[in-house]
Amino acid sequence: MVSVLGTRDELLRLVEDSFNADILVRGNEITVTGTEEEAGRVVQVFGEMTKLLDTGRSLDSDAAAATIDIVKGGQEASPAEVLGDQALTHRGRAIRPKTVGQKRYLDALRDNTVVFGIGPAGTGKTYLAMAMAVLALKRREVNRIILTRPAVEAGERLGFLPGTLHEKIDPYLRPLFDALHDMMDAEQISQHMERGTIEVAPLAFMRGRTLNDSFIVLDEAQNTTPEQMKMFLTRLGFGSKCVVTGDVTQIDLPGGNRSGLKVVRDILGDIDGVAFIELGGDDVVRNRIVQDIVEAYQRFDAGGGDGGGHQRGTSSEQRRAQGDGR
Repeated sequence: MVSVLGTRDELLRLVEDSFNADILVRGNEITVTGTEEEAGRVVQVFGEMTKLLDTGRSLDSDAAAATIDIVKGGQEASPAEVLGDQALTHRGRAIRPKTVGQKRYLDALRDNTVVFGIGPAGTGKTYLAMAMAVLALKRREVNRIILTRPAVEAGERLGFLPGTLHEKIDPYLRPLFDALHDMMDAEQISQHMERGTIEVAPLAFMRGRTLNDSFIVLDEAQNTTPEQMKMFLTRLGFGSKCVVTGDVTQIDLPGGNRSGLKVVRDILGDIDGVAFIELGGDDVVRNRIVQDIVEAYQRFDAGGGDGGGHQRGTSSEQRRAQGDGR
């Protein structure tokens, strides 16, 4: 009971604050009073939290909050199945899906050769893809990991940055290194990079190559042109997997160029082994305020607001009406 309710009843208070129902705890018995719908949701939350404990996972406020969000969202997926899954464990820390959308994304990564993860910042699309890449390498399912992203200039010119070519492109690739350091020791990363087992490079370096037995992650794919997207996807060799991630509301392509990520679904949507997973504001797992920021921008865009600098994204309803493949 202490595990379910939390130290000093912190998890109990979290559940109480989330539902319009009265919860009474006596010994090992929990009594819930309220409308049938609200009381049923509270019972479901406690049941799912108990299932999570049965899997051997400890409960914390994040897991309880995620369980509450899934139950309140009325989604059919079991919170225990979603939160009980895991992509990778490093130094005792498990990298897990925290939303139904992320669980769906992980399953797609396991079951498909090419996966497109499309969604706003903080939805874990790149992080989970890299976790699955590291897992595949550790299990020797692939011989190398290749991480790439387009070095698109947003406001500053690469040529005016100081240093060598490597130093110029490093800021564009730094987010990929940051994620790697959460999943492997620094010494391991250095060894893998020296041997070429892990390669981090700009998208332009992929041209003319055939990538066999590799797990390939293309990040920030909204900044590829349709021609670049085709070039990248046709690099895929035998025994390889490919993940393409991006956010079509954050396009930095100059001169009004079309984004390859916005048109690719119309081209590849019917191919077996290719999956498109859309993540939204509900899948943001950073600081809670990030989710509020993402949703506020979505409302602004849907209302016809002008971003003022970048190409403006459209709401999901507008995209379906326009048939742009998102």
